[in-house]
Amino acid sequence: MMESKWLWFSVLLLLLEGCRWCSTDACSEDERIALLQLKPFFNPHNQLNSWVEEVKGSDCCQWEGVECNTSSSSRRVIGLSLNYTGGPNHKSWSSELEVKDWYLNVSLFLSFKELKRLYLPGNAIAGCVENEGFAKLSFALGNLEILDLSDNYFNDTILLSLSELSSLKDLILAGNMFAGSSHAKGNETQLKLINLEVLDLRGNLFRNNIFDFLRGFSSLKSLYMGENGLQGSIDITDLNNLINLKKLDLSSNYIESLQSFQDSGRQLNMTNLEELDLGSNFINDSIFASFSAFPNLKSLIISYNQLKGSIDMKDSGRQLNLTHLEELDLSNNLINDSIFASLMAFPNLKSLLISYNQLKGSTNMKDLGAFTNLEELDMSSNDLNEFVAHKEFKSLKKLKVLYLNEAFTNGSIPFPLLKLLEAFPSVKTFFLEMNYLNKTTATPTQELHVWSNVEEIFLDDSYLNNNILQSIGVLTSLKTLSLSNCGLIGSLPNQGWCDLRNLEELAMGGNALEGMLPYCLGNLTSLLLLDISYNQFTGNLAPLANLTALRFISLSRNRFQISMPFLSLANLPNLKILLGNENKMVMEPNSFHTSVPKFQLNIIKLSKCTTDHGLGIEPPNFLYYQYDLRFVDLSYSNFSGTVPLWLLEKNPKLENLFLMGNSFTGPLLLPSVFNLNVSSIDISDNKLQGQIPTNICSIFPNLERLFLSKNALEGNIPPCLSGMSDLSFLDLSDNQLSGRVPEELIMRSSLEVLRLSNNNLSGIIVPTIFSSNRLSKLYLDGNNFVGEMSDTDIPTIDFSYPLKDIDLSNNNLYGKLPRWIGNVSSLERLALSNNQFEGSIPVELCNLYELQFLELSQNNLSGSIPSCFNPPYLRHVHLNGNRLSGPLTVPLNNSSLVTLDLTGNNLTGKIPERIDTLSALGVLLLKANHLDGGIPIQLCKLYSLSIIDLSQNMFSGPIPSCLGNLTLATKEYKSLMKVSSYFASTKEGVLTYIGIRTLKNDVSHDYPSTYMEEWINFTTKSVSYSYGGKILEHMSGIDLSCNKLSGQIPYELGNLSGILSLNLSHNDLIGVIPSSFSKLKLLESLDLSYNNLSGRIPIQLVELNSLEVFSVAHNNLSGSIPEPKAQFGTFDESSYEGNPLLCVPPLHNNCFKTESPSTIPTTSDDKGEGSFMDTNVFCVSFLVSYVGVLLGIFVLCINPYWRKTWFSFIEGCITSTEDMLRHHGSSQDFPVT
Repeated sequence: MMESKWLWFSVLLLLLEGCRWCSTDACSEDERIALLQLKPFFNPHNQLNSWVEEVKGSDCCQWEGVECNTSSSSRRVIGLSLNYTGGPNHKSWSSELEVKDWYLNVSLFLSFKELKRLYLPGNAIAGCVENEGFAKLSFALGNLEILDLSDNYFNDTILLSLSELSSLKDLILAGNMFAGSSHAKGNETQLKLINLEVLDLRGNLFRNNIFDFLRGFSSLKSLYMGENGLQGSIDITDLNNLINLKKLDLSSNYIESLQSFQDSGRQLNMTNLEELDLGSNFINDSIFASFSAFPNLKSLIISYNQLKGSIDMKDSGRQLNLTHLEELDLSNNLINDSIFASLMAFPNLKSLLISYNQLKGSTNMKDLGAFTNLEELDMSSNDLNEFVAHKEFKSLKKLKVLYLNEAFTNGSIPFPLLKLLEAFPSVKTFFLEMNYLNKTTATPTQELHVWSNVEEIFLDDSYLNNNILQSIGVLTSLKTLSLSNCGLIGSLPNQGWCDLRNLEELAMGGNALEGMLPYCLGNLTSLLLLDISYNQFTGNLAPLANLTALRFISLSRNRFQISMPFLSLANLPNLKILLGNENKMVMEPNSFHTSVPKFQLNIIKLSKCTTDHGLGIEPPNFLYYQYDLRFVDLSYSNFSGTVPLWLLEKNPKLENLFLMGNSFTGPLLLPSVFNLNVSSIDISDNKLQGQIPTNICSIFPNLERLFLSKNALEGNIPPCLSGMSDLSFLDLSDNQLSGRVPEELIMRSSLEVLRLSNNNLSGIIVPTIFSSNRLSKLYLDGNNFVGEMSDTDIPTIDFSYPLKDIDLSNNNLYGKLPRWIGNVSSLERLALSNNQFEGSIPVELCNLYELQFLELSQNNLSGSIPSCFNPPYLRHVHLNGNRLSGPLTVPLNNSSLVTLDLTGNNLTGKIPERIDTLSALGVLLLKANHLDGGIPIQLCKLYSLSIIDLSQNMFSGPIPSCLGNLTLATKEYKSLMKVSSYFASTKEGVLTYIGIRTLKNDVSHDYPSTYMEEWINFTTKSVSYSYGGKILEHMSGIDLSCNKLSGQIPYELGNLSGILSLNLSHNDLIGVIPSSFSKLKLLESLDLSYNNLSGRIPIQLVELNSLEVFSVAHNNLSGSIPEPKAQFGTFDESSYEGNPLLCVPPLHNNCFKTESPSTIPTTSDDKGEGSFMDTNVFCVSFLVSYVGVLLGIFVLCINPYWRKTWFSFIEGCITSTEDMLRHHGSSQDFPVT
């Protein structure tokens, strides 16, 4: 009996399986095979990885880009979307030069009998295979209604075959190379498209004669001709035949006017046209005479043209009257205030856009009296002062939305906000961003009814007075108030704004508000959104406790003391989004056990928060009660304990979990149940230990981004990571991982970024790993990879994928640089430094057209730099620490080069005079070579230079005085790493609770666009330092030491106000130290030692309060050193040694023991201290002495007694001197003469 049951069960299974094979739920087998035949032509980057050759009968209706008919039992393919693949020959996403066109075999689509929609944009298709054009589809695909061939390389040769597709309704040919040549002529080829309703020809090469070609499309309703070559006065009377045409787009051409008549006298008459777009042309005021040909026009766009002054709305003397016109866009022209009188020809306007014109001064509301139906008015970006309102004026009763952004920008004439609202009593929404509305006054109570309609006011980025918060309370119907970045300061008042009981959204972020939140905030019981981020509020959140309607709170960047039990917010049942970054967390462990929060959050951010005394704390307990989280960010808040991966177990919809920069310890313990929704996990920069769990792939099967860097993880990389189809970003860097890298992880995975830097990984590097399907950035630096990177497999390697970054630096690779790297045409950044490569730089590197960063330093490379090496986008070149020789041949026609580091090579010759063509050069490092000649003055033309190191060469001659013209300013582009953000989206519309404009930046996370960092070595303060990142951007210095430079130090070097380090030591410089150096207020290190400088040290140098290292040792300086105060009180004897004529401590010699000879400056222009006496002092002393001598002689002549006494005194002095000399001479055994 049991056997018969099992037999029946087996038969049933077979029947069910047979039914599955015959089921109509799957696509037909012939279509599945046809799709697989299409795949090689549209899958260069494995976008169609769901198109797999599995068992017979697999459902292709579930494949990417395939749409099947679900309403019938046939399950046939009705839609194909093969968009922007680049085609089978696509080489690089970053350069169109690398995209090779190809020819399409249309027969590949014949199997899709019921196809209705075919999208093939952006595939580099140049045409069709001979005899395999689109005409082949005319009989087989009788249902085809939409064909999109945009953004390819099609030309007129396919127009004839397209005319056979009579079932088409939409034909999109935008972005091709159609020009309307002889292949397009003749109505007989066009009349077959009798059902065509939409024709998109934008972005082609059509000229004015195109309209003759178009008149055969009688069913056309929409025609797009923007971005072509239409120019001058165009004749569109041929379009009269298009009796069904309702929309005509002629934007972004060179049109000046429309002709009303042909030579035959036929009048332009398009009575059914409703929408006309003439934006971005060269149209002037005369265009309006043509609009009488469009009597039923509803929408007219003439923005970005050359309309000037007041506009004449007449046609042959008759007033133009477009009674059906509802939308008029005149923005970005040169229209003045009289425009409103001219627009009376359009009485039924509902939307009027006149932003970015030349409206000025006061606007009389009576001028707007004709617009009784106006609902939307945009006057932004003009130069307005006020609106003059009249009590009897009531014409704009239907106006609901008013845009006046950047319209009141004259700070000397601030316009009262409430007076502006009074001028437009019917408006519900005001956009008043970027204005100067500082004069805010209250209004009498009897006029409150005037603003009863106002519901939304946006004042972001405006200049406002703080009393707006007190005056705004009269707007009792207000629902949205946005005051972000308005310069508000001080505490929030307890009146005014607290009376807005209908307020639903309040944004005051980005101000300087401070103090505690007032309790009157609790009056705003209708509040749904509260943004008070980026202020200086303190205290607790108790005033928010009763705002039960709140869904969104942003408290980020304040000084709140947030109680971790969140008692103040526990009773807010509707709260979904809580952003509390950069505040202070206060733990109250015993107060939360009896209070379970009523809210179920979707998004929470508590990153970069502080705690008492910097102590580590556990994640807040209230998170244990959350079950609907989608986005969690607890990064950089010093949380400790084990990793709270229980969040993933309790929240099955959680998509993004960010825990980096904390103190989580122990092994990585994964939840016991898998999570299908999680896409991003970042636990980097913690203290995790142990191995990466091998079941991580099954627990998170749809993971897209995984960051575990900067921990202490060890063991091997789990091989299962290679099979994760959605994983695009994997960062395991800065751990202790060992073993080999699974080859499949690089070659066959879906990874776009793989970072395994600074581990203990080993093995050899083979060229084939760089031919991954998707990999864009590969970082294997700082490991133990060994061996020679062979060139033997070059012919078999496919480098057609968009690999942009390769970093193999700091390994044990040797041999010659592989020539195949030149075949990675998409490469932007290449780092192979600190290996053992030898030989010359291969000329194949000249093929790297996209290259921006080249790091080959600290190898054993020899020979010269290839003369062909000049990639146009090259920004950073590091070839230091090699054995390169020959002249300095750098890419001298490159205006993008920022860093050139050739330190420590064997380069000879002079610096080329053409170096001034490197206009963006910011860092020039030529230290320790054998370069000679003079320092070229062309360096002075490189105004972006901030770091120059020419030390340890053989340069001679004077220091160019023009170096003082360099600004040495901060340059952000000196550092390579740039931060980019990705938007962590949610799959079930969490953001519908609030506007995406408010939240987008708050749920994004920043990651570098590249992990290759720009570092340089520069000697300052007698120590060689490495500079990178922000420090490099602010570093500036000049090092000309250890050369043969002669002459004086240019006085103009004192103009280098931004310099931090100056080293001129070990040269043959003479003259004095310029006193102008006292203007170098930021200078931290000054080394002038080992020269032949003379004179005194300028006493003004004591004003250099930033100076940390100072040396003038081993010169010929004399006199007193500067007073030992400020920084000069920190310098010891070593700063002055080797100058025997210097005196005063800390030196042992004393100025009163030995007078040093005065030094005379060699030129009168130098303003250094070259003598012992100031010139003015000498002149005064000489005059006083001269007058004294004359008076003495006069007295001696008239008084005999004084004369006798004076001569007796002189005789005694002479006798005493002779006796002293005799005594001194006998004691020294010298004769006295």
